[in-house]
Amino acid sequence: MTFPGVAESPNIWRWPDVYEAENEAQDATGALWEALDGAVDLHDVDVVDVGCGDGYHLPRFATTARSVTGVEPHPPLVARARSRCDGLDTVTVLGGSAAALPLPDDSSDVVHARTAYFFGPGCEPGLAEADRVLRPGGVLVLVDLDATRHSYGSWMRASAPKYDPRAAERFFTERGFSTRRVDTLWRFPDRATLSAVLHIEFTPSVADRAVDGTPGLALPVAYRIQVRRRPEGLQPAR
Repeated sequence: MTFPGVAESPNIWRWPDVYEAENEAQDATGALWEALDGAVDLHDVDVVDVGCGDGYHLPRFATTARSVTGVEPHPPLVARARSRCDGLDTVTVLGGSAAALPLPDDSSDVVHARTAYFFGPGCEPGLAEADRVLRPGGVLVLVDLDATRHSYGSWMRASAPKYDPRAAERFFTERGFSTRRVDTLWRFPDRATLSAVLHIEFTPSVADRAVDGTPGLALPVAYRIQVRRRPEGLQPAR
């Protein structure tokens, strides 16, 4: 099934097992989750995770949320997410896209997206959909890599020269988002895993440079947490 507004995610769509290792390596300090908990209340709320991939973060949300809905456009990942969350009664995984969420109006308290879809200009349909499904006072929280900082950011820019991280940040600021910057570490069990992960994130030559430029098994990575609350009186476009 094809959903509107969907572009391939070449890392997780093509190499889901390597991406699983990447997820396990990310945020080794816990700083990102700590900052997320400080930015938005995740307790006893209805959470939607947009672009949930194979559902890696859904069980974590389920530890505190009243309900968790993962939305993912790629059918093989939907199947993996459902298998991962089998037995978690508060978790549902649906096929769908950020631009056409398969959810009713005013049905969620938190819409979360992590390194998925919301990269700057062009994501306006997804912003409108988030406002539609959020209850008044609900929160849209976007977690993305901060490509302005650290060696990881320079490798990102080298691999995607058309992406302007500062322009993307201005885009969200102009639309009412606050920004919180978070430093954390990715820590890998061995050099082979580190190399495999960097090779699904960057072009081959940049990945080789990144591996060579990363001594040991850990590297610093910066994130942005961008938050916007739906105003109490907002009436989303229908």
